[in-house]
Amino acid sequence: MELHQVRYFLAVASTLNFTRAAEQCNVTQPALTKGVQKLEQELGGQLIYRERQLTQLTDLGKEVLPMLERTLASAEAVRRRAQEFRRKEVAPLKIGLAPSISASLVLDPIAEIAKFVPGLHVELREGAAEKLVDLLLEGEINAAVVGDVQDMPARIDDWSLFEERYVVVLAPTHQLANRPSIGIDDLRETVLLERAQCDVAPKIQRSYFPEEPPHLGHCSGHDLHLQHMAAAGFGVILAPEHMPRLPTLKTIPLEGDPVSREVRLLAVQGRRYSPALDAFVKVTRLRDWSFEVPNRGLPHATVPEVARAPA
Repeated sequence: MELHQVRYFLAVASTLNFTRAAEQCNVTQPALTKGVQKLEQELGGQLIYRERQLTQLTDLGKEVLPMLERTLASAEAVRRRAQEFRRKEVAPLKIGLAPSISASLVLDPIAEIAKFVPGLHVELREGAAEKLVDLLLEGEINAAVVGDVQDMPARIDDWSLFEERYVVVLAPTHQLANRPSIGIDDLRETVLLERAQCDVAPKIQRSYFPEEPPHLGHCSGHDLHLQHMAAAGFGVILAPEHMPRLPTLKTIPLEGDPVSREVRLLAVQGRRYSPALDAFVKVTRLRDWSFEVPNRGLPHATVPEVARAPA
């Protein structure tokens, strides 16, 4: 199936006139008719009733019309994006986030670099840390923000951004909600909502449940789903402190802060950075990640600081 055949058919479908369709496509009528016929041969059926005064779509023509419209629209979108890319009107930046890393962490850096990277187009992808490392090496993403990674390949540049503790997230009506802190014995008696692909799960297991598994309740890979379940009273969540939470939930520290992790920025060593990636790495590394209240008023690097920073 050739795109010009699709375009010829769509022109006939919209005008119901071969002469006007040929004029619309800027081709001769025989060339347009031949293109439509080849499309019909490939699809194995007639698409148009060819009557002198009453050109109409066949049932097959009506059936495939929406799909062919989408096909042509998609092809034109790809062509436009390629043209924009060649003209440097689009600056793509693909960032991988581990499941326990909230997108809120990278929004301010992205907003900052958007001020001086024209055409910035960011794509966020979520995956387990080890999977994100593979995507980095394969060139599917440009940078990743992760927590703990067991085995880091030598080809990966790895910058520590900040260290954070884990806290208990629960409903105000939960029986532990009025405690100033929550200890190991409390957790052992409490239903935990399980975060799928949690990168600190082994550390939590070692710290709190070395001899027997915790009492796990429902499970989800999405923190918002877990928070809705916690708000409904199905259990509590152990979550990184930076994680945004529903206003109907509250957080309580763990006694002694036994579980913490480093949040890290990854990129491929020695690979040429695009302007967008270069700016993102600089802004993220220069950012002051220390905070008393998560996600509020985080200072950030200025444009001149970014310009002077080493890659």
